[in-house]
Amino acid sequence: MLHAIALVGATGTGKSALALRWAERTGNTIISCDSMQVYRDLDIGTAKASAADRQRVPHYLIDTVELPQICSAADWAEASRLCIQQENSAGRTPMICGGTGFYLRTLLSGIAEIPAVDEAIRQALSARLQQEGHAALHAALQAVDPVLAQQLAVADSQRVLRGLSVFEATGVPLSDWQQQKSPAPPVHCPVLVLQKPRPQLRQDIAQRFHQMMEQGWLKEARWLAGTTCADDHPAMRAVGYRQLLQHLDGACSLDEAIEQGMTATRRYAKRQETWFRHQLEAVAMGSNTTIEDYLLSHTN
Repeated sequence: MLHAIALVGATGTGKSALALRWAERTGNTIISCDSMQVYRDLDIGTAKASAADRQRVPHYLIDTVELPQICSAADWAEASRLCIQQENSAGRTPMICGGTGFYLRTLLSGIAEIPAVDEAIRQALSARLQQEGHAALHAALQAVDPVLAQQLAVADSQRVLRGLSVFEATGVPLSDWQQQKSPAPPVHCPVLVLQKPRPQLRQDIAQRFHQMMEQGWLKEARWLAGTTCADDHPAMRAVGYRQLLQHLDGACSLDEAIEQGMTATRRYAKRQETWFRHQLEAVAMGSNTTIEDYLLSHTN
């Protein structure tokens, strides 16, 4: 059986710093569990570990995918499993650290083998989204996959389009496919959930957003806009990037984009908190002190 430990939590809770301290103290390594950090050249807006931190502790699954390629949860889980196997063979227990809980659950529980969707279907649905709007597409999903529609916000166009495209391609609701998970080879992986008081988290999110802007996030977004990524590519829909891209398209001022980006990030953090409470079985959940105490008493 493979062995790892997972540290997850909402964006801005301080997961990366805690993981770095633990890995450095124990001589272990870190596997990034972030759906955006896998993409090369998206550095500032994804809050990747710095070059200096990566010299202190080896980090895996950062900068492994070249845009406009897409990394799926299954892709990440397969790559993560190989990293864990490699580290275990060397006598190390890696820490899986990040905020993309669905990726971690895919590693631990498996994922349905959903047939590929033809690009023409995705493009046609994207065109419908532009013409009819979010509410109409969400209503269309409600008609064919009410279970999935109930789980998704009206504005979550990426996942709404995914649900519709799978149904159009297969005639089977995506929620039904998701129940047909292939068994995953076992990974012993205690899950720790790092939390932060909501007022402090809101303040820290705003501070970090402004710091990223000072570091050149807008320039990075401008570079992303010049790539060949489709409008529905996960990178184009990522929180923060999406709002800056709207500014670059002339839809809003920079100040408006920043304010909207911070609001979207706070909402995303709230959704992450809810997801981690209900979708993963954690052995410890709480503040930085609580999680560090667990690590000190349960790991070498």
